[in-house]
Amino acid sequence: MEEITPELLLRAYACGFFPMADSAESEELYWYDPPWRGIIPLEHFHVPRKLRRVVRQKRFEVRFDSDFSTVLEACAEPTDERPKTWINDGIRRLYGGLAETGYAHSVECWRDGALIGGLYGVSLRGAFFGESMFSRQADASKVALVHLVAQLQACGFLLLDTQFMTDHLRQFGGIEISQAAYKKRLALALRVPAKFEPDPQALGRLLDAGEAAGEVAPPRAS
Repeated sequence: MEEITPELLLRAYACGFFPMADSAESEELYWYDPPWRGIIPLEHFHVPRKLRRVVRQKRFEVRFDSDFSTVLEACAEPTDERPKTWINDGIRRLYGGLAETGYAHSVECWRDGALIGGLYGVSLRGAFFGESMFSRQADASKVALVHLVAQLQACGFLLLDTQFMTDHLRQFGGIEISQAAYKKRLALALRVPAKFEPDPQALGRLLDAGEAAGEVAPPRAS
C-alpha cells in the first residue's frame, strides 16, 4: 500500500475521499467516500438566536492557527459523549504536516489563557473539509464554527464538508447530499482559487446579515 503523505492526502480530498482510523490505538488508516455526505451550505448557514447572543457578547477570545497541534490533541481526547476517537498517530502526523504547509487550519476559543474549545480542518481552493471539534466549556465549539463560516464566506469558499451529518450540525443548516451531488459541488469548489485568510470584519457581516433576514432557519433537506 502506498504510504500516505500530506501530498497524497490532498489529492484524496480533491477526489472526495478522507481518511479515518478505527481507533486512536490503531496503526491503520482507511479511506472513506460515503454514499451520503454531510455539508453545511455556506449561503444558508443559520446561527440560532441564543448562540448569536453568545457570539455578540465575546465570551471567548477567538484565534486562528495559533496552536493547531493542541487543538488536534484536544479533539483526540475521549469524552463521556465520545469515549473513542479515530485520531491516531498517523492522523497527527498527516494533519500536522498540512498545517505546516498552510493547508490545515484551526479555529480556537480561549478564555483566561486556556484553550477551551475549537475545531480544525483542511482548506483546498474553494473547499473546506471540517475534521473535528471539541469543547471544554458550553458553546465554545459552536462559537468556533460560527467564526469559521464567517471567514469561509468572506474568503469566497463554496463548500463546507462535514463528512457525516449529526443533529448538532443540523441546527446550523447542515444537510445530507448524495455522493454524486457532493462530487459536483466539490468539483465546482476546486475551481475557485480561495485562500483561508481571516478577515476581522467577517463575523460582523455574518451576524448582521442573519439579523436582517430575521434569523429564519433554512429548510432541512436530504
